[in-house]
Amino acid sequence: MIRAWKNWVATCAVMLSLIGSAWAVEPDEVLDDPALEARARELSKDLRCLVCRNESIDESNAELARDLRILLRERLVSGDSDTEAMDFIVDRYGEYVLLRPTTSGANWLLWAAGPGMFILALIMSGLYVRGRSNAPKRNDTGLTDEEQARLKELLDE
Repeated sequence: MIRAWKNWVATCAVMLSLIGSAWAVEPDEVLDDPALEARARELSKDLRCLVCRNESIDESNAELARDLRILLRERLVSGDSDTEAMDFIVDRYGEYVLLRPTTSGANWLLWAAGPGMFILALIMSGLYVRGRSNAPKRNDTGLTDEEQARLKELLDE
């Protein structure tokens, strides 16, 4: 019982130590101004780590994510607005860096592709069902009455 308790405590200690690394912003990156730091944290939630893919730069431990966090903070300290800072990073790294891509430009095609394909699938399945209901009826042999008569005629010859 005591041994199981020790294993459980050790497991909890390991899990708690891993939780600390979930937020990867390092102490030397944190800005002195709490308002600027809050803005930086909010903006970095919307930027994708280019190494980790589906992680924000705020959560990633990758060196590139650290560079992006520092770059974002430098832009905010230099007086850029939130939009200007984000535009600078998007211009530099491309729209892929955004966790939530925009719906403008060529991206509208990507956003419309899902619903468009769903509508196309509904139309095609409706046509298929309609075609099946209009198909000639077959008897137990799998032949239409005309085919059955023709087969009987051929066999009788």
